[in-house]
Amino acid sequence: MHIALFGGSFDPPHTAHEKIVLEALRRLNLSKLFIVPTYLSPFKESFCAPAPMRLEWLKRMFCHLSDVEVLSYEVEQQRQVPTIETILHVKSRYPNAHCYLIVGSDSYTNLPRWNRYEEIVRNVEIVVAQRGSFIPPEDLKILPINVNISSSKLRSFLDPRFIPKAIENEVIAFYTRNPMDNRIERIITALSDKKAEDIQVFDMSGKDYFVNTVIIASTMGERHGLSLLDHLKTELKSAGENFLNVDADDNWTVIDMGDLLIHLMTPEYRKKYNIEVFLKEREEEMKKIRGVE
Repeated sequence: MHIALFGGSFDPPHTAHEKIVLEALRRLNLSKLFIVPTYLSPFKESFCAPAPMRLEWLKRMFCHLSDVEVLSYEVEQQRQVPTIETILHVKSRYPNAHCYLIVGSDSYTNLPRWNRYEEIVRNVEIVVAQRGSFIPPEDLKILPINVNISSSKLRSFLDPRFIPKAIENEVIAFYTRNPMDNRIERIITALSDKKAEDIQVFDMSGKDYFVNTVIIASTMGERHGLSLLDHLKTELKSAGENFLNVDADDNWTVIDMGDLLIHLMTPEYRKKYNIEVFLKEREEEMKKIRGVE
């Protein structure tokens, strides 16, 4: 008996996910394929669509496939669940099955960083959904997908060509629920694409501050902030964003977009100036003032 696990945030699910499932069923001779949405990925600090909503989207996408089961295990835990925990949970149900773990090519390169990596590879055979220029080892099982889309990109641009028809209306309605949400998501995506770390968003609207939103992100060191600035200009100007003023250097780059401010800081500078504390104190001050009024 052969089974497979295919996990991810699916925030939102897209047509590449559909293709991965169909290719796995066709190539791996599976008795059962488990699709496992995370509650919150161990490598992320937040999600956009709530876990129950993502779970329901996946069930609707794959309800017509009898050998596919959307597994609610990680969502029910309401926490970050290491992949090895889900593997062992499924294997307890199918102790004699040969188990595959399906990952994307980008995740495959980071597998040694996963929690209890050695235990993962003892319990499953890795299968890679290939995308882009990834060159696999000769003994690795491959699912040739090559659909150039990711959930983060889809959240930013919501191209209907990449949204499964079964959930198209709901996905578009959710991710366009607030123009500011989508705008901030576009900025976060651009920063994440170029390896910015510890991205935080502060809503300063109604707090007597000179902008409505502040985004702070850590760079990986000198010069990385300038690289992030170049990438933001490329990604955001085509979306109609205006860069009113930029004060850039190796350690701290400030981008003024009118009602939104972006700080790109080395970890040393971020710790030294501690802008987060200032913004939180500002928020508390305004709460006290309103309480007095």
